Amino acid sequence: MERWLLVGLAAAGAPAVCAAYVVAAEAGLRRMPPRWRQAARPWVWLLPAAALLGVFLVYPTLGTLVYSFRDASGERWVGLQNYLQLLSDREVQVAVRNNLIWLAGLAGVVVLLGFVLAVLLERVPYAPVAKAILFLPMALSFTAAAVIWRFVYEYRPAGTAQVGLLNALLTHTLPGFQPRAWLVHAPGNTLLLVAAGVWVWTGFATVVFSAALKTVPQEVVEAARVDGAGELRVLWNVVAPLLAPVTAVVATTMVITSLKVFDLVYVMTNGNYGTEVLANRMYKELFNVRHLGRASALAVVLLLCTLPAMAANLRRFLGEAGR
Repeated sequence: MERWLLVGLAAAGAPAVCAAYVVAAEAGLRRMPPRWRQAARPWVWLLPAAALLGVFLVYPTLGTLVYSFRDASGERWVGLQNYLQLLSDREVQVAVRNNLIWLAGLAGVVVLLGFVLAVLLERVPYAPVAKAILFLPMALSFTAAAVIWRFVYEYRPAGTAQVGLLNALLTHTLPGFQPRAWLVHAPGNTLLLVAAGVWVWTGFATVVFSAALKTVPQEVVEAARVDGAGELRVLWNVVAPLLAPVTAVVATTMVITSLKVFDLVYVMTNGNYGTEVLANRMYKELFNVRHLGRASALAVVLLLCTLPAMAANLRRFLGEAGR
């Protein structure tokens, strides 16, 4: 009973607090001189969002940074010891290697495949259906996608019924093929995990590029064709440069996703057999090893890895706004 009472209070309290803030803010603004009111109004409405960002984003980030310089319990200051231990940790070195594989495989393949599929689907009458099918994996949680692909790669000894789709197809189509434990042997198993990520994200990239293609001025494309440019040349020299801002957004999204990948690895292998990644290593340091300092240091490393991509994207946005 108490639990349902708390749920009811929370459900009713949040809208009530928002309404009270609106009423109080407008009442306060009306009492201000007109000159101050105009300047204060944007900050009054930005204040709740800024407060939420400060409480749930800025404060935890600063706290994580502080804990990265402390010991396992988070009480004693150890300086750079956690970072130095990470540099010599074999598992962390494997995780860095695998994150680079994810970066090249997921980001590179998804951007390229999404662009190519978007261009090809613009030329067929069943494009909406094809895009919907490609985008369907995004409707699944990454955990559900990982479970699906774990069954795809499932292994059973030779002579027994193969429940894994890949082994079942190969044993039925290739005479003499011996079933393989696909997720056991490194580094090929990491590439198979990347393939699952590509399956999830390709639809997203395809839909974004497809929408961007509709903004390309057709008169520019037709002028290039009149000048004698072939389709590939038009695509490379005319369409691709016009889609550069969209490509940058998709690439940034996929770079950040590659660096912080966790769900697929955790569910499919839990980082075993040489498939460890930084986010999964951070999870193990925090919940398995119970070392708050090293887990926080890994979180800081992940943040630092994503900052260049975010900074490049922000600089591009500011440059476009300046124009």
